[in-house]
Amino acid sequence: MALFFSRIAIIHILLLFFLTFSDNYGFLRRVTSLGINYGQVANNLPQPEKVLDLLSSLKLTKARIYDTNPQVLTAFANSNIELIVTVENQMLAVLMDPQQAIQWVSTHIKPYFPATRITEIAVGNEVFTDDDTTLLTYLVPAIVSIHGALSQLGLDSYIQVSTPNSLAVLAESYPPSAGSFKPEVSGVMSQYLQFLSSTKAPFWINAYPYFAYKDKPDEVPLNYVLLNPNAGMVDPYTKLHYDNMLYAQVDAVIFAIARMGFGGIEVRVSETGWPSKGDANEVGATIENAAAYNKNILRRQFKNEGTPLRPNMRLEVYLFALFNEDLKTGPTSERNYGLFQPDCTMVYNVGISALSSPSSTSSASISLASAATKVKT
Repeated sequence: MALFFSRIAIIHILLLFFLTFSDNYGFLRRVTSLGINYGQVANNLPQPEKVLDLLSSLKLTKARIYDTNPQVLTAFANSNIELIVTVENQMLAVLMDPQQAIQWVSTHIKPYFPATRITEIAVGNEVFTDDDTTLLTYLVPAIVSIHGALSQLGLDSYIQVSTPNSLAVLAESYPPSAGSFKPEVSGVMSQYLQFLSSTKAPFWINAYPYFAYKDKPDEVPLNYVLLNPNAGMVDPYTKLHYDNMLYAQVDAVIFAIARMGFGGIEVRVSETGWPSKGDANEVGATIENAAAYNKNILRRQFKNEGTPLRPNMRLEVYLFALFNEDLKTGPTSERNYGLFQPDCTMVYNVGISALSSPSSTSSASISLASAATKVKT
């Protein structure tokens, strides 16, 4: 009996070690890990060449676009910008066909690479939680076909394939150790995670603590979601301390992935942000809060921080978004996540250009939706 319990204890210790370090063998390996989402749902944005100048002046070297706009791909050639491009959701059904996938990669990727530093193809956006549930049946076949096309063209060792996910894909997210995926997506999720595991690609999550606060401002502590100093919370099972909701959301995803049997996949934040303006019912959507949130994100980046579960792996984060986008639908907040106005003037003092200076106290800004994490005070 004693031997049985000692084996259980060893297994428990190994599981915790696996969860914490399995995708971090090199510890502090790479990442220069702050990127920006360059959305283009607007009719008044500057030309891509001017956008490249803006990114360079901000010392940003990672960006994500929501299509394969040839003007952007051409303008970003011979620059130091690492670019994530996107397959639009409506293309998934077509790209399930391997021949169509080869044609797509040959047309949209190969002519621009390597002059344009395309590092990843995002296949769709938030497909697991899209209102059109038929999209989910297309997702993994399209991902596999695109990866196969990259392989045939000799590009698979340079360009990864993944898909960004809404936090709404989780059934449970509080406490982080209870993280689990919704049962209705578990079949496709298992196939997707198997692909990520075999190709060493990351799991991307769109995480917005803002929505948790907006929905329950009387229950969710503002300082906790803004990453300001606060008492935080302790996960009762892991005893890990969380001083902000973003890290708790990321670790909930890590636990959900581990529950599916894939503990070694890196989790990155494809979108996070806070609106500088909103409608009357959008509590917390202010310039002051946006500035605080993004200044604190930058401060964490300076420190090479990881989450409590993976403290030695710097969390890669892409801010949403570079510009306010006037054609986005929905509430006022959707059009007001930008760091900049379309004329390239600051919405407020972002300070990203001081990224190389840890002493900077300036701030940045950033949109889109995902589910909220419950927080106990």
